[in-house]
Amino acid sequence: MVDVQAAALRPPAEETFADELDRLKAADKGPRPGGWVLSPRSVRKFLIGDPALKVTRKFYGDDGLVERAIVDLMGEQGLMLVGEPGTAKSMLSELLAAAISGRTNLVVQGSAGTTEDHVRYGWNYALLLAEGPSQRALIPSPVLEAMRTGRIVRLEEITRSPPEIQDTLISILSEKVIAVPELGEDQAVYAKPGFNIIATANLKDRGVHEMSSALKRRFNFETVLPIDDPALERELIARQLDRRLEKSEVRSQMPEDVLDLLVSTFQDLRSGKTREGAPVPRPDAVMSTAEAVNVAHAASLDAIYFGDGKVTGAHVARQLGGVVLKDNAEDVRKLKAYVDHVVKERSRRSKAWSDMMTALKAHKGVS
Repeated sequence: MVDVQAAALRPPAEETFADELDRLKAADKGPRPGGWVLSPRSVRKFLIGDPALKVTRKFYGDDGLVERAIVDLMGEQGLMLVGEPGTAKSMLSELLAAAISGRTNLVVQGSAGTTEDHVRYGWNYALLLAEGPSQRALIPSPVLEAMRTGRIVRLEEITRSPPEIQDTLISILSEKVIAVPELGEDQAVYAKPGFNIIATANLKDRGVHEMSSALKRRFNFETVLPIDDPALERELIARQLDRRLEKSEVRSQMPEDVLDLLVSTFQDLRSGKTREGAPVPRPDAVMSTAEAVNVAHAASLDAIYFGDGKVTGAHVARQLGGVVLKDNAEDVRKLKAYVDHVVKERSRRSKAWSDMMTALKAHKGVS
Protein backbone atom coordinates (compact mmCIF):
# COMPACT_ATOMS: atom_id res chain seq x y z
CA MET A 1 0.00 0.00 0.00
CA VAL A 2 1.28 3.45 -0.92
CA ASP A 3 1.76 5.92 1.93
CA VAL A 4 -0.11 8.88 0.44
CA GLN A 5 1.44 11.48 2.76
CA ALA A 6 4.96 10.14 2.23
CA ALA A 7 4.35 10.34 -1.53
CA ALA A 8 3.02 13.90 -1.42
CA LEU A 9 5.22 16.40 -3.22
CA ARG A 10 4.20 19.17 -0.84
CA PRO A 11 2.57 18.16 2.46
CA PRO A 12 0.65 20.92 4.29
CA ALA A 13 2.52 23.04 6.83
CA GLU A 14 0.86 21.36 9.81
CA GLU A 15 2.36 18.04 8.69
CA THR A 16 5.71 19.33 7.48
CA PHE A 17 6.33 21.07 10.82
CA ALA A 18 4.30 18.76 13.07
CA ASP A 19 7.21 18.19 15.47
CA GLU A 20 7.81 21.91 15.89
CA LEU A 21 4.12 22.59 16.48
CA ASP A 22 4.06 19.84 19.13
CA ARG A 23 7.06 21.32 20.91
CA LEU A 24 5.55 24.78 20.86
CA LYS A 25 2.23 23.49 22.18
CA ALA A 26 3.92 21.56 25.02
CA ALA A 27 5.90 24.64 26.10
CA ASP A 28 3.08 27.14 25.54
CA LYS A 29 2.07 28.86 28.77
CA GLY A 30 0.68 32.07 27.30
CA PRO A 31 -2.99 33.09 27.04
CA ARG A 32 -4.75 31.93 23.88
CA PRO A 33 -7.59 33.69 22.08
CA GLY A 34 -10.73 31.59 21.72
CA GLY A 35 -10.32 28.79 19.19
CA TRP A 36 -6.54 29.20 18.79
CA VAL A 37 -4.34 26.12 19.24
CA LEU A 38 -1.30 28.25 20.16
CA SER A 39 -0.86 31.53 21.99
CA PRO A 40 0.09 34.60 19.92
CA ARG A 41 3.64 34.42 21.28
CA SER A 42 3.99 30.82 20.12
CA VAL A 43 2.49 31.64 16.72
CA ARG A 44 5.21 34.28 16.35
CA LYS A 45 7.89 31.77 17.35
CA PHE A 46 6.57 29.28 14.79
CA LEU A 47 7.03 31.80 11.99
CA ILE A 48 10.29 33.52 12.92
CA GLY A 49 11.94 30.69 14.88
CA ASP A 50 13.01 29.81 18.42
CA PRO A 51 16.44 28.14 18.71
CA ALA A 52 15.75 27.04 22.31
CA LEU A 53 12.81 24.92 21.14
CA LYS A 54 14.52 23.94 17.86
CA VAL A 55 11.92 25.82 15.87
CA THR A 56 13.23 27.03 12.51
CA ARG A 57 12.57 30.39 10.90
CA LYS A 58 10.02 30.00 8.14
CA PHE A 59 9.14 33.56 7.17
CA TYR A 60 12.04 35.72 6.03
CA GLY A 61 11.28 39.39 6.01
CA ASP A 62 9.77 41.94 8.36
CA ASP A 63 9.26 40.45 11.84
CA GLY A 64 7.04 43.42 12.64
CA LEU A 65 4.73 42.35 9.80
CA VAL A 66 4.34 38.94 11.44
CA GLU A 67 3.38 40.53 14.76
CA ARG A 68 0.89 42.90 13.13
CA ALA A 69 -0.69 40.03 11.18
CA ILE A 70 -1.15 38.01 14.37
CA VAL A 71 -2.75 40.98 16.13
CA ASP A 72 -5.01 41.60 13.12
CA LEU A 73 -6.31 38.02 13.29
CA MET A 74 -7.27 38.45 16.94
CA GLY A 75 -9.57 41.33 16.02
CA GLU A 76 -12.91 41.56 14.23
CA GLN A 77 -11.52 42.34 10.79
CA GLY A 78 -9.94 39.97 8.31
CA LEU A 79 -6.29 40.10 7.24
CA MET A 80 -5.41 41.16 3.71
CA LEU A 81 -1.87 40.41 2.51
CA VAL A 82 -0.91 42.39 -0.58
CA GLY A 83 2.33 42.60 -2.50
CA GLU A 84 4.18 41.80 -5.68
CA PRO A 85 3.97 38.23 -7.02
CA GLY A 86 6.35 35.80 -5.32
CA THR A 87 6.69 37.66 -2.00
CA ALA A 88 5.46 34.65 0.02
CA LYS A 89 1.97 35.97 0.75
CA SER A 90 0.41 32.53 0.34
CA MET A 91 3.15 30.89 2.38
CA LEU A 92 2.63 33.41 5.18
CA SER A 93 -1.12 32.81 5.19
CA GLU A 94 -0.57 29.04 5.31
CA LEU A 95 1.90 29.27 8.19
CA LEU A 96 -0.46 31.52 10.16
CA ALA A 97 -3.36 29.13 9.58
CA ALA A 98 -1.26 26.13 10.63
CA ALA A 99 -0.16 27.77 13.89
CA ILE A 100 -3.53 29.31 14.78
CA SER A 101 -5.97 26.64 13.60
CA GLY A 102 -3.80 23.54 13.14
CA ARG A 103 -5.36 23.16 9.69
CA THR A 104 -4.54 24.82 6.37
CA ASN A 105 -6.80 23.10 3.82
CA LEU A 106 -9.73 25.49 4.14
CA VAL A 107 -8.90 27.48 1.01
CA VAL A 108 -10.83 29.30 -1.71
CA GLN A 109 -8.82 30.00 -4.86
CA GLY A 110 -9.99 33.22 -6.47
CA SER A 111 -10.55 33.08 -10.23
CA ALA A 112 -13.09 33.94 -12.89
CA GLY A 113 -14.69 30.57 -12.13
CA THR A 114 -15.18 31.16 -8.40
CA THR A 115 -18.89 30.84 -7.58
CA GLU A 116 -21.08 31.49 -4.56
CA ASP A 117 -20.90 27.77 -3.72
CA HIS A 118 -17.19 28.25 -3.00
CA VAL A 119 -17.96 30.96 -0.43
CA ARG A 120 -21.34 29.95 1.04
CA TYR A 121 -22.60 26.42 0.37
CA GLY A 122 -23.83 24.07 -2.33
CA TRP A 123 -25.98 20.95 -2.51
CA ASN A 124 -25.62 17.25 -3.21
CA TYR A 125 -28.35 17.23 -5.83
CA ALA A 126 -28.94 13.48 -5.67
CA LEU A 127 -29.76 13.77 -1.95
CA LEU A 128 -31.61 17.03 -2.51
CA LEU A 129 -33.95 15.38 -5.00
CA ALA A 130 -34.34 12.27 -2.85
CA GLU A 131 -35.08 13.86 0.52
CA GLY A 132 -35.27 17.59 0.03
CA PRO A 133 -33.11 20.24 1.75
CA SER A 134 -31.30 18.72 4.72
CA GLN A 135 -28.03 18.97 6.60
CA ARG A 136 -26.99 15.74 4.90
CA ALA A 137 -27.52 17.23 1.44
CA LEU A 138 -25.73 20.48 2.30
CA ILE A 139 -22.16 20.84 0.97
CA PRO A 140 -20.37 23.47 3.07
CA SER A 141 -17.86 25.80 1.47
CA PRO A 142 -14.42 26.20 3.08
CA VAL A 143 -15.70 29.49 4.53
CA LEU A 144 -18.76 27.82 6.07
CA GLU A 145 -16.63 24.99 7.44
CA ALA A 146 -14.23 27.49 9.00
CA MET A 147 -17.16 29.28 10.65
CA ARG A 148 -18.58 26.01 12.00
CA THR A 149 -15.28 24.90 13.48
CA GLY A 150 -13.74 28.24 14.50
CA ARG A 151 -10.77 28.16 12.14
CA ILE A 152 -8.90 30.33 9.67
CA VAL A 153 -10.01 30.22 6.03
CA ARG A 154 -7.70 31.45 3.27
CA LEU A 155 -8.90 33.33 0.18
CA GLU A 156 -6.17 33.33 -2.46
CA GLU A 157 -6.04 36.00 -5.18
CA ILE A 158 -9.23 37.69 -4.02
CA THR A 159 -9.08 40.36 -6.74
CA ARG A 160 -9.39 37.67 -9.40
CA SER A 161 -12.82 36.72 -8.06
CA PRO A 162 -15.92 38.31 -9.66
CA PRO A 163 -17.36 41.35 -7.84
CA GLU A 164 -20.50 39.46 -6.74
CA ILE A 165 -18.33 36.91 -4.93
CA GLN A 166 -16.38 39.68 -3.22
CA ASP A 167 -19.66 41.30 -2.18
CA THR A 168 -20.76 38.06 -0.51
CA LEU A 169 -17.80 38.38 1.85
CA ILE A 170 -18.93 41.77 3.16
CA SER A 171 -21.80 40.39 5.25
CA ILE A 172 -19.76 37.35 6.33
CA LEU A 173 -16.99 39.56 7.69
CA SER A 174 -19.46 41.98 9.27
CA GLU A 175 -22.10 39.66 10.72
CA LYS A 176 -20.06 36.45 11.07
CA VAL A 177 -23.09 34.43 9.97
CA ILE A 178 -24.33 32.60 6.88
CA ALA A 179 -28.08 32.05 6.60
CA VAL A 180 -29.34 28.79 5.09
CA PRO A 181 -32.98 29.63 4.29
CA GLU A 182 -33.55 26.34 2.44
CA LEU A 183 -33.41 24.57 5.83
CA GLY A 184 -35.87 26.96 7.48
CA GLU A 185 -36.15 30.65 8.16
CA ASP A 186 -34.22 30.45 11.42
CA GLN A 187 -31.45 28.20 10.10
CA ALA A 188 -28.03 29.81 10.01
CA VAL A 189 -24.38 29.05 10.78
CA TYR A 190 -22.79 31.43 13.29
CA ALA A 191 -19.01 31.68 13.39
CA LYS A 192 -17.31 30.15 16.41
CA PRO A 193 -14.35 31.78 18.20
CA GLY A 194 -11.19 31.37 16.16
CA PHE A 195 -12.85 32.07 12.82
CA ASN A 196 -11.26 34.65 10.56
CA ILE A 197 -10.26 35.22 6.96
CA ILE A 198 -6.80 35.69 5.48
CA ALA A 199 -6.98 37.01 1.91
CA THR A 200 -4.14 37.63 -0.53
CA ALA A 201 -3.92 39.89 -3.56
CA ASN A 202 -1.14 40.61 -6.04
CA LEU A 203 -0.51 44.28 -6.72
CA LYS A 204 -0.12 43.48 -10.42
CA ASP A 205 -3.69 42.10 -10.45
CA ARG A 206 -5.21 45.15 -8.77
CA GLY A 207 -7.04 46.11 -11.95
CA VAL A 208 -8.69 42.72 -12.54
CA HIS A 209 -11.58 43.18 -10.08
CA GLU A 210 -10.90 46.13 -7.81
CA MET A 211 -12.21 45.58 -4.29
CA SER A 212 -15.03 47.83 -3.19
CA SER A 213 -14.41 50.32 -0.41
CA ALA A 214 -16.97 48.43 1.71
CA LEU A 215 -14.98 45.20 1.43
CA LYS A 216 -11.67 46.95 2.02
CA ARG A 217 -13.00 48.31 5.31
CA ARG A 218 -13.56 44.75 6.51
CA PHE A 219 -9.84 43.95 6.20
CA ASN A 220 -6.65 45.18 7.78
CA PHE A 221 -4.12 45.52 4.95
CA GLU A 222 -0.50 44.43 5.34
CA THR A 223 2.02 44.76 2.51
CA VAL A 224 4.52 41.92 2.07
CA LEU A 225 7.67 43.39 0.54
CA PRO A 226 10.48 41.59 -1.31
CA ILE A 227 13.50 40.65 0.81
CA ASP A 228 16.07 43.43 0.49
CA ASP A 229 18.71 41.94 2.78
CA PRO A 230 21.09 39.78 0.66
CA ALA A 231 22.23 37.72 3.67
CA LEU A 232 18.63 36.93 4.63
CA GLU A 233 17.75 36.01 1.06
CA ARG A 234 20.81 33.74 0.79
CA GLU A 235 19.78 31.97 3.99
CA LEU A 236 16.24 31.44 2.73
CA ILE A 237 17.32 30.14 -0.68
CA ALA A 238 19.87 27.76 0.85
CA ARG A 239 17.33 26.39 3.33
CA GLN A 240 14.58 25.96 0.75
CA LEU A 241 17.03 24.31 -1.66
CA ASP A 242 18.16 21.82 1.00
CA ARG A 243 14.54 20.99 1.79
CA ARG A 244 13.67 20.36 -1.85
CA LEU A 245 16.73 18.23 -2.56
CA GLU A 246 16.19 16.23 0.62
CA LYS A 247 12.75 15.23 -0.66
CA SER A 248 14.33 14.00 -3.89
CA GLU A 249 17.07 12.20 -1.92
CA VAL A 250 19.79 13.88 -3.98
CA ARG A 251 22.54 16.32 -3.05
CA SER A 252 24.37 19.09 -4.87
CA GLN A 253 27.18 21.44 -3.99
CA MET A 254 26.24 25.11 -4.20
CA PRO A 255 29.43 27.16 -3.65
CA GLU A 256 29.09 30.44 -1.78
CA ASP A 257 30.20 32.50 -4.79
CA VAL A 258 27.52 30.91 -6.97
CA LEU A 259 24.83 31.48 -4.36
CA ASP A 260 26.00 35.07 -4.04
CA LEU A 261 25.83 35.44 -7.83
CA LEU A 262 22.24 34.17 -7.84
CA VAL A 263 21.13 36.52 -5.06
CA SER A 264 22.96 39.51 -6.55
CA THR A 265 21.41 38.95 -9.96
CA PHE A 266 17.89 38.77 -8.61
CA GLN A 267 18.34 41.75 -6.30
CA ASP A 268 19.90 43.83 -9.09
CA LEU A 269 17.12 43.10 -11.59
CA ARG A 270 14.38 43.35 -8.95
CA SER A 271 15.46 46.73 -7.59
CA GLY A 272 16.75 48.30 -10.79
CA LYS A 273 20.21 49.01 -9.37
CA THR A 274 23.33 47.09 -8.40
CA ARG A 275 24.68 46.85 -4.87
CA GLU A 276 27.15 49.56 -5.87
CA GLY A 277 24.25 51.84 -6.80
CA ALA A 278 24.59 51.68 -10.61
CA PRO A 279 21.21 51.71 -12.41
CA VAL A 280 20.15 48.64 -14.42
CA PRO A 281 17.03 48.06 -16.53
CA ARG A 282 14.24 46.32 -14.58
CA PRO A 283 12.52 43.51 -16.49
CA ASP A 284 8.74 43.14 -16.30
CA ALA A 285 9.23 39.48 -15.36
CA VAL A 286 8.80 38.58 -11.69
CA MET A 287 12.22 38.47 -10.02
CA SER A 288 11.01 37.25 -6.64
CA THR A 289 12.78 35.15 -4.02
CA ALA A 290 10.41 32.31 -4.93
CA GLU A 291 11.72 32.42 -8.50
CA ALA A 292 15.29 32.52 -7.18
CA VAL A 293 14.60 29.32 -5.23
CA ASN A 294 13.22 27.72 -8.41
CA VAL A 295 16.37 28.71 -10.32
CA ALA A 296 18.62 27.33 -7.56
CA HIS A 297 16.67 24.07 -7.53
CA ALA A 298 16.71 23.67 -11.32
CA ALA A 299 20.41 24.57 -11.51
CA SER A 300 21.17 21.97 -8.84
CA LEU A 301 19.23 19.26 -10.69
CA ASP A 302 21.10 20.20 -13.87
CA ALA A 303 24.41 19.83 -12.02
CA ILE A 304 23.41 16.54 -10.39
CA TYR A 305 22.01 14.73 -13.40
CA PHE A 306 24.14 16.24 -16.19
CA GLY A 307 27.31 17.12 -14.32
CA ASP A 308 29.36 16.28 -11.26
CA GLY A 309 26.91 17.77 -8.75
CA LYS A 310 28.74 21.09 -8.35
CA VAL A 311 26.61 24.08 -9.34
CA THR A 312 28.37 26.75 -11.42
CA GLY A 313 27.44 30.13 -12.77
CA ALA A 314 26.67 28.44 -16.09
CA HIS A 315 24.03 26.23 -14.44
CA VAL A 316 22.38 29.31 -12.95
CA ALA A 317 22.51 31.17 -16.28
CA ARG A 318 20.83 28.33 -18.18
CA GLN A 319 17.87 28.44 -15.78
CA LEU A 320 17.76 32.24 -15.48
CA GLY A 321 16.65 32.61 -19.07
CA GLY A 322 13.42 30.75 -18.32
CA VAL A 323 12.59 33.26 -15.59
CA VAL A 324 13.40 36.52 -17.37
CA LEU A 325 12.68 35.63 -20.99
CA LYS A 326 8.95 34.93 -21.12
CA ASP A 327 7.14 36.57 -24.03
CA ASN A 328 8.32 40.14 -23.62
CA ALA A 329 10.79 41.32 -26.25
CA GLU A 330 11.67 44.34 -24.12
CA ASP A 331 12.87 42.04 -21.33
CA VAL A 332 15.30 40.43 -23.79
CA ARG A 333 16.84 43.84 -24.41
CA LYS A 334 17.02 44.56 -20.69
CA LEU A 335 18.75 41.25 -19.94
CA LYS A 336 21.24 41.86 -22.75
CA ALA A 337 22.04 45.26 -21.25
CA TYR A 338 22.56 43.67 -17.83
CA VAL A 339 24.92 41.08 -19.33
CA ASP A 340 26.88 43.63 -21.34
CA HIS A 341 27.40 46.08 -18.49
CA VAL A 342 27.14 44.31 -15.12
CA VAL A 343 27.88 40.64 -15.76
CA LYS A 344 30.76 41.45 -18.11
CA GLU A 345 32.43 43.70 -15.53
CA ARG A 346 32.03 41.18 -12.71
CA SER A 347 33.27 38.33 -14.93
CA ARG A 348 36.72 39.91 -14.93
CA ARG A 349 37.01 39.30 -11.19
CA SER A 350 35.05 36.09 -10.65
CA LYS A 351 35.04 32.64 -12.26
CA ALA A 352 31.37 32.18 -11.32
CA TRP A 353 30.37 35.38 -13.13
CA SER A 354 32.60 34.48 -16.08
CA ASP A 355 30.83 31.11 -16.41
CA MET A 356 27.50 32.88 -16.21
CA MET A 357 28.39 35.38 -18.95
CA THR A 358 29.61 32.66 -21.29
CA ALA A 359 26.41 30.66 -20.82
CA LEU A 360 24.14 33.71 -21.24
CA LYS A 361 25.98 34.76 -24.39
CA ALA A 362 25.40 31.26 -25.78
CA HIS A 363 21.68 31.43 -24.93
CA LYS A 364 19.74 31.92 -28.18
CA GLY A 365 17.33 34.29 -26.50
CA VAL A 366 20.10 36.59 -25.25
CA SER A 367 22.86 36.44 -27.86
